[in-house]
Amino acid sequence: MAEDREQQIADIFKVPDYDTLVARMGIKIIEASAARVVGTMPVLGNTQPYGLLHGGASCVLAETLGSLGSALHASPDRITVGIEISATHHRGASRGEVTGVATLLHGGRTMTTYEIIITDDQGRRICTSRLSCLLRETVPSVGGTGPAVIA
Repeated sequence: MAEDREQQIADIFKVPDYDTLVARMGIKIIEASAARVVGTMPVLGNTQPYGLLHGGASCVLAETLGSLGSALHASPDRITVGIEISATHHRGASRGEVTGVATLLHGGRTMTTYEIIITDDQGRRICTSRLSCLLRETVPSVGGTGPAVIA
């Protein structure tokens, strides 16, 4: 039963629906568990005017991975809501793909915190981010019946 729920949550992030920011950014989920989430994102299409990966794009990748991990950590009757994100941008990336690895730092009943490390194709650290999510009681569904993730 728990594995089915985890698969449902992970599938929400894998659907190529271009009405979602995850799809528009080209984010792909490679691995997902409550303890560790791995995803990739292309640099092309996610740059700022100087041709470097946009810092906001790094934050989108970080929040996506951390929110997915938090949703997997939450019990079935809870939702996850991102409440704080920070990011330190260490170097630029101008091509290829970046990989983010979200690692659970704290997994409580009402809050989770993830560290997300984003690296380039050469394994060089691009960004270090930290995301905290609040776990709340499930609210009545607004037009849907699936697990709720609010990032």
